[in-house]
Amino acid sequence: MSEELLEAFLNHLAHEKNYSAHTLRAYRRDLEDYLRFLEKSPEEAELADLRAFVIRLRRKVSARTVARKLSAVKSFYRFLLRRGLLRETALLALSGPRLSRDLPRVLTVDEALKLVENATPRDFWTLRDRVALELLYGAGLRASEVCGLRVNDLHLETRLIRVRGKGRRERLVPFGRKALEALRAYLPQRESFLSALGKHREEHLLLNRRGGPLSPRSLQRIVKKYAAELGLSDVHPHVLRHSFATHLLESGADLRSIQELLGHSRLTTTERYTHLDFGHLARVYDQAHPRALAKKTQYDKD
Repeated sequence: MSEELLEAFLNHLAHEKNYSAHTLRAYRRDLEDYLRFLEKSPEEAELADLRAFVIRLRRKVSARTVARKLSAVKSFYRFLLRRGLLRETALLALSGPRLSRDLPRVLTVDEALKLVENATPRDFWTLRDRVALELLYGAGLRASEVCGLRVNDLHLETRLIRVRGKGRRERLVPFGRKALEALRAYLPQRESFLSALGKHREEHLLLNRRGGPLSPRSLQRIVKKYAAELGLSDVHPHVLRHSFATHLLESGADLRSIQELLGHSRLTTTERYTHLDFGHLARVYDQAHPRALAKKTQYDKD
């Protein structure tokens, strides 16, 4: 019975929520871990059972992993309640561990530009790498979104890309002139490369050496390689995405626009990824606010 409930929940996530295959695998792993721990069916579980599961996890894994697994279990029970398979449950009252909200590293504008331009086009592979870096920093795409792009997602005339984000949500994202130049140089060589391999039906934009789609893991290696050549450590694709958002905000873009560009469903997510140092905020205030611009009066302190 537990297996049937799990499959029903995963089908709900796949077909009604449009969750990606990667997310579905994570839910399956987390829930199978919980169901193995229980010595009863999930409908019979009590709050003490879930507490014991969390205590066991805390001895083995990080607080962030505990929070993720607990969130999966609670989502599962909310599904059972909505479907009438449970009348009530106290399990939803259990809170997860408090997580520190560490912000990812942000490159300076100079570092980000040098990193992208470090992929100097010399051959097909450096052209491909340049396109990938331009889209990560110039369009703020996730690694999975860059690797999932297809040639027909590109609208070169209007400099827009159709992007499939989390939950298979689609959005249109603009890209810059430098990315356009890189794409126009890359696309003809891409066709020549595929023809040499005898492949003519590959739709993905970025290719690996076998002519298949580039994987997010390979993209991560590419970013680290070019960053290491500049002496930049701890740089991965998400650092470029976070830098994209932060630099837009520092230049005066509003959070709602950045939210649309990043494909966040909630504004709170955008706020978490786009922080500004207090020095920058103070400079913006001094330059823009009427009270800061007003001349000092005799009552103002020196």
